[in-house]
Amino acid sequence: MVRTRADRRVLAAAWRAVALVCVLACFVTAPALAARERIGPPPRAELSRDLLASRIDNFFNAEVAAGKIPGAIVEIRHRGETVYARAFGLQNVDSGKPMRDDAIFELHSVTKTITSVAVMMLVDDGKLELNDPVGKYIPAFDRMFVGVESKADNGNRQLDLVPAKRPITIEDLLLHTSGITYGFYGGDSMVKWLYSAMYFGDYDNEEFADRIAHAVLADQPGTLWNYGHSYDVLGRVVEVVSGQSLYAFEKQRLLDPLGMTDTKFFLTDPAERARYAQRLPKDRREERNALEPTRWQSGGGGMVSTRRDLSRFVQMLENGGEFEGRRYLSPSAFKAMTSDHIGPETGIKRNEHYYPGDGFGYGYGYAVRTSAGRKQPPDPGSLGEIKWDGAGGVYFVIDRAQQLTILLMENLGPDHVRIQQALKRIVYDAFEEK
Repeated sequence: MVRTRADRRVLAAAWRAVALVCVLACFVTAPALAARERIGPPPRAELSRDLLASRIDNFFNAEVAAGKIPGAIVEIRHRGETVYARAFGLQNVDSGKPMRDDAIFELHSVTKTITSVAVMMLVDDGKLELNDPVGKYIPAFDRMFVGVESKADNGNRQLDLVPAKRPITIEDLLLHTSGITYGFYGGDSMVKWLYSAMYFGDYDNEEFADRIAHAVLADQPGTLWNYGHSYDVLGRVVEVVSGQSLYAFEKQRLLDPLGMTDTKFFLTDPAERARYAQRLPKDRREERNALEPTRWQSGGGGMVSTRRDLSRFVQMLENGGEFEGRRYLSPSAFKAMTSDHIGPETGIKRNEHYYPGDGFGYGYGYAVRTSAGRKQPPDPGSLGEIKWDGAGGVYFVIDRAQQLTILLMENLGPDHVRIQQALKRIVYDAFEEK
């Protein structure tokens, strides 16, 4: 059985829930509450394929024509059937090569969703426990310190080291509550400086995890959702527990069985490299990518994939961890992975870069819709939907209540969020009430 910290809070949360219901009953009528939480299509709405196709076509063709995006691939599935799949624009703007359905895209942080499945497979195997301290598998994590910045008497900034109040656990890594951060975003702090200094050289997962273990934490474990290198550490944990490289384990247990033949960390074959989807010149920058192989198999952001491959992965998740007669995750593991573990009752805070967004909690690698949120009107979707995306714009939404999935493959700069939000709105607006 998968045990989480949520299990230890069930009784207390239940009593709080009873009290909350009593309070709400005094101020909110049932119809009003239901209307506020109804963020999906009306109960009798049906998806109009013609409306869906025309609006997606018009939007992406206009984006390509305006030079805002090089190209993209969109897939929509509804009730177990692909109702829309189309490629737009150019795969390579330098050569003028049209976008093809087999184009290969950088997944960036969508890699984390694959890593989380690998970790939960090991939990199902009984080889890993969510409450295990990370130091059980990587001893350098046994004694960690938190960096607390202050000003010295002379006015200069200084970094004081405070012992971590408890060990980092596997679940902390899955939830981004480990205190481990990134060094390339999120403001000017001395802890960020230390992390940015770790990116030099050619290193493997073992060495990179060791670098993180000898850095300092940005926060006390279990106190703050802070996006960072937690999933890169998980990649190393998978290697230690399985006795294989991260890619070898994922290939054997997940990628090959799912038929995800184009999902990997680096592209070395000339035919594969020719299928790589390039960014617009203005969005290119110096960074690690799949065309420049190194030893680092980044569990936090290093994989590439295709529309077909990622669609099969998404379908497995939509089916609760099962696909084409094969089960990849136990029901309890899937439920734990796709449930919110950082709600108000946990006391876990959220930093200013809370990427799940308004109305979403966080599971193990996935944003989980928990409410309509504060926006009026609320963003479309359904309670319980899961989603994630990467820095290049690869994005998926799984709305099991509507039996709907949205998959977007693109390689953009910062504008990718606007494209994702527009696509989601177009899809839900294509539901027509009968």
